[in-house]
Amino acid sequence: MLLKLRSDLATGPISGLAVFGHDRFMDRPCSPEVDAYWEEFRRTRGGPQQEYDVCRFGSSPEMGDDLLLLVLKGPKRATACLLRDVEQGGEAMARVGGHVVVVDGSDRPRAIWRTRTVEVKPLNQVDDAFAWDEGEGDRTRRDWLAMHVRYFSARAKAEGFTFTETMPAVFERFTLVWPPGDADPEGAAVGG
Repeated sequence: MLLKLRSDLATGPISGLAVFGHDRFMDRPCSPEVDAYWEEFRRTRGGPQQEYDVCRFGSSPEMGDDLLLLVLKGPKRATACLLRDVEQGGEAMARVGGHVVVVDGSDRPRAIWRTRTVEVKPLNQVDDAFAWDEGEGDRTRRDWLAMHVRYFSARAKAEGFTFTETMPAVFERFTLVWPPGDADPEGAAVGG
């Protein structure tokens, strides 16, 4: 339920990358504000120059803000997307050790995470631990699967693709490394 773009993509509108339900494209993945936020993190932590990804959660600005709050102040330390969004939709493939700048519903940078694990498997093979780590709903596998089936079914209908629960999905776990006041203890280390 996120849109994640490589930082090296052009800053103009990219066809097919609208987040379902949003009224605008994610057309400025590397805005000056996002770049400045990344550079502040990198300089403060002494990290090397490297690529980073940018993401926005959810199907609306409000949902994006709610899910971001679960990252900043709550239990959300995982996320998932359909593999087709990587292969056909332009989302960046999560990579272990990679960093992601998370923007809020108004596209302002608010957090940075470092990816810990990435697994590709059918959506309906989500396990209890991942559902818990994603931190949404009642944190059970049953609730997680029901929410994601509704979300991806609605996207499929709007975008004209066939959705099944056995579609490959990308399951990503992360550590929050920025901002300093919200970073996980293991994410507060030099280099993030």
